[in-house]
Amino acid sequence: MKKIAIKLSMVLLIYLFIIACDSNPKVIEGQPLQNQGPVVNSKPQSEMPALQNDISDGHLVIVNEILDTEKYSYLNVSEEGEKYWIAIPRKEVQVGSTYFYKGGLLKKNFESKEYNRVFETIYLVAEVIPHPSNAVSSELNDYPKKDEISSESVIVDPVEGSIKLSELFLDPKKFEGKLIQVTGKCVKVNPMIMGRNWVHIQDGSGQNLDLTITTTENVNVDALVSFKGTIGLNKDFGAGYKYDVIMEMATLQ
Repeated sequence: MKKIAIKLSMVLLIYLFIIACDSNPKVIEGQPLQNQGPVVNSKPQSEMPALQNDISDGHLVIVNEILDTEKYSYLNVSEEGEKYWIAIPRKEVQVGSTYFYKGGLLKKNFESKEYNRVFETIYLVAEVIPHPSNAVSSELNDYPKKDEISSESVIVDPVEGSIKLSELFLDPKKFEGKLIQVTGKCVKVNPMIMGRNWVHIQDGSGQNLDLTITTTENVNVDALVSFKGTIGLNKDFGAGYKYDVIMEMATLQ
């Protein structure tokens, strides 16, 4: 009996050894998503294309091509010279325009049954929002261009406590980072771009002086307004759209 027990123990040890040799980790290849919409998630920064002109660690992209489906839009975009695909819930976007997004989920071999194609690499993104430069380029025909407005077309009576635009633009460094008040006529509005309204005012105090103001307040073109906000200098929002002088986070007075 003792010899039988020893033999059984040896057989059991050999069996366990064989199982252990076959217990290496197994690699499961990811499967492409089918009939699923874009999913929001964060991906490692190393997987994201490089970007110099970013906003709050987001991504500015120019749309090269659009493939729409019933529920989703596939966008071929360029970012700092690199082209890639992103997928978003269906939305009207314009080829050649610049958009902003954050986050996303990297997918490999993503299948689109509508177009009978597989995207080797694609980022699933929840939303893209227009960049201010889109509004500027698309609305130039709707509002007067800055260089078409003469000082004679805007005459605003001085308001107590307000700085004239001529004084601001004469020495903008003096007002950098300071909270000041300005008064003028609204000559253009780009509404709700990147979560804020972009208001242009003039006060007639100098030749073609135009101040851009960012605010959450609603203002109509031709309205006479007073804003109080912080002056910023040399602001670059990417896509070649820069402001030498801008008033930010402004409130109506």
